[in-house]
Amino acid sequence: MEYTRLGRTGLKVSRLCLGTMNFGPKTSEKDAFAIMDRALELGINFFDTANTYGWKKGEGITEQIIGRWLSQGGGRRDKIVLATKVYGVMGDGPNDRGLSAYHIRKACEDSLRRLKTDHIDLYQMHHIDRDTPWEEIWQAMEQLVREGKVIYVGSSNFAGWHIAQAQCEAQKRNFMGLVSEQSLYNLTNRMIELEVIPACQEYGLGIIPWSPLASGLLAGSLDKVKTGRRAEEATQKRAQQLRDKLEKYEALCRELGEEPANVALAWLLHQPAVTAPIIGPRTLEQLEGAIRAVEIKLSDEVLGKLDEIWPGPGGPAPEAYAW
Repeated sequence: MEYTRLGRTGLKVSRLCLGTMNFGPKTSEKDAFAIMDRALELGINFFDTANTYGWKKGEGITEQIIGRWLSQGGGRRDKIVLATKVYGVMGDGPNDRGLSAYHIRKACEDSLRRLKTDHIDLYQMHHIDRDTPWEEIWQAMEQLVREGKVIYVGSSNFAGWHIAQAQCEAQKRNFMGLVSEQSLYNLTNRMIELEVIPACQEYGLGIIPWSPLASGLLAGSLDKVKTGRRAEEATQKRAQQLRDKLEKYEALCRELGEEPANVALAWLLHQPAVTAPIIGPRTLEQLEGAIRAVEIKLSDEVLGKLDEIWPGPGGPAPEAYAW
């Protein structure tokens, strides 16, 4: 496994991040434990979750599974960089969501309890909250950092100007602010190349791409499968819409002798500011297969061919659309 710094921090994380969204709804606790144990053996030390995962409002089922895994001991907690999120709906009350100081404090305490740990290494805002001022958000985050309950703060699903706004306000307070942005990014969706990636580069944020395989679209979706994301109706419908591109893409992957999913992950690892794509294995087999992506080195020629098949917006704004 290769490691890199998370944004401008001195923290070293694996080039692949273990996503846990399937733990509970699609992966049993027993299998989730096996996947996390194997991830450690493979050198993956970056684990990502969220308080809403598990999809039963307020229960944080996925965090509970991770907490029970951590409570087995064996140095598990000290071997991982643990990331979770705050923002989503966690109850029926008007303050059981968002980024108010009230909700941030309560959500953090609840996540710590479920995760059975005393601190969160990377606490990510799951979405922008346009109703809460930055002075309130940063005051709440600063308090958690002072108390040792949070080490670093990150964002997710922020626009480029949100990142700039957040960092300017953090600098006024002499606070480190954001160190990472978790964003939708894959060969089929390159919108963040316009504004988000330039903002992250300017302010020293590491990018953590979610849905790197476009819900299975880039994992060999033209093959007939009966289970997993590739078999879902929405993915199959999208695959038919993009059939020409996918045929060219999968043909190129065959020329390279690599699995389409691993080429998609490897492409992300070649992009500027990307720290670690999030892989969300349902099975041990999927986890084992994804490790290959770190070893794949794509030549400039291959990267050019991928750009031809899956063109981006044309680079950063404004050059992408203006002179």
